[in-house]
Amino acid sequence: MADHDASIESGSEVMVEKRDYPTKWYRSTFYNITILGLCNFAAPGVWGAMNSLGAGGAASPHLINAANALTFCLMVVSCFFGSILVKYIGIKGALIFGTLGYAPYAAGLYTNNRFGTEWLVLFGAVVCGISAGVFWMAEAAIAIAYPEPWNKGRALGYWLTYRLAGQILGGAINIGLNADRNEAGKVSYTVFLVFIALQSAGPFVGFLLNSPDKVERKDGKKVELKILDNPWFEIKETTRLFFTKNFLLIVLFIGQAVFSEAVFYTYLSLWFSVRARALGSFVSGIAAVICGNLLGTYLDRITIPLRTRTRTSFFFITTIQGGWWIWATILVTRFRQTRPTYDWASEGFGHSFAIFVLLTAGFQLNYLLLYFIITNLAKDEPQVIRYAALLRGTESAWQAVSYGLSSLTIFAEVGGVYFNFALWAVALWPAWLVIRQFGGEEKVVLREGEGEASYSSMKSHSSLSPIHPVTIKPEAKAEAEAHGHGWEMEFPTYRLATKQIANITN
Repeated sequence: MADHDASIESGSEVMVEKRDYPTKWYRSTFYNITILGLCNFAAPGVWGAMNSLGAGGAASPHLINAANALTFCLMVVSCFFGSILVKYIGIKGALIFGTLGYAPYAAGLYTNNRFGTEWLVLFGAVVCGISAGVFWMAEAAIAIAYPEPWNKGRALGYWLTYRLAGQILGGAINIGLNADRNEAGKVSYTVFLVFIALQSAGPFVGFLLNSPDKVERKDGKKVELKILDNPWFEIKETTRLFFTKNFLLIVLFIGQAVFSEAVFYTYLSLWFSVRARALGSFVSGIAAVICGNLLGTYLDRITIPLRTRTRTSFFFITTIQGGWWIWATILVTRFRQTRPTYDWASEGFGHSFAIFVLLTAGFQLNYLLLYFIITNLAKDEPQVIRYAALLRGTESAWQAVSYGLSSLTIFAEVGGVYFNFALWAVALWPAWLVIRQFGGEEKVVLREGEGEASYSSMKSHSSLSPIHPVTIKPEAKAEAEAHGHGWEMEFPTYRLATKQIANITN
């Protein structure tokens, strides 16, 4: 069987993978995911660090929630048109462009915190929204397409760790600056100078990323992450993908996952002291890192069938998430009446603080699961970019609604938790209709003579050319089932499946 020359293939199509192709360290997928992670740390990671202080470190969450809503509204647009930008400046150029708008927003938070200036917060939110949507689209596409199939879960967990590292660093810095402040209020403005410096470094770090054609993978396959079609075709194709059944079915699940960010950060800002908010940023980041990497490792366990990995992950995450929403509902209902300000020395701090940590960890688990779903929906390299844009654009739309509503007092105090709980409930069944498709029995291994290959979901792809009958040996099928097919599946593509079968039948 001929070797593939592209970065995406069905996991069922490659039974025996070579994993020892020589690579230069500065071209390897580990190097590139590390650089991507550092960009993530410098841009959305530090943004998350500021956000995790509760309302961007401000005394009141209302202005910051409104600014975040504005940012996410613009990100919906920039995500949607991101694939067009990739056509002209490439995926690496799009990533660098995406890092440019974060520092102005941090500057706005600094001036607001120190001088009470509001206009720069809103201006920074606009600039951030224009660039951040492109960044989100580009980094998601790179994170999905660059790693080898068997490393995909760990690579995604490792990459997302850097975003949380920004939150952990921000929390650690803020604890040091505000350890003696056991009252409510805004955080020290000094911390924002560090954040501005870190975010300004983002574009320079982005230049260290390899372009897709220069990446060297241990399976010897090339990464072809580019857009060749004209802009109007990209708009039509991206729109078409959005209205496909499988994507529409996960829109609510995306919503219940990302809507919570504004909810639990607003919760932190309303009911906790300055130093307790700093501690929350630090501890919740560590918890989310651990949970995310454990899930990524589990999703890479090819000794466990894909069907099992998919369903157990989905049921576990959604079940514990439901329990946490019940807990949060009880707490905020009581807080609206009692109006507490918890410090780490306060009675009752533990059970009120723990739910914030757990919801933050749940956000990370849901995030990684969403990438797993998108990975299995995409059929080829351009679809990786389009699905990444749709995923991040849909996230942005939900978060725009979330932060916008959280700027309202009643919604900030109780409505956000109530709404997110309800959204979680209605999202479960539609998401299950997609999840249950992964790891089905339609994956078989084809073998004839010395040639061997396999294909995924062939009976559902009517565009594939007819093929001649081949013999399916029991030991080959058993070997494929033992592998389980998962992240190693990468994406069920028409082109590569056709090429595989041609190698068998010719």
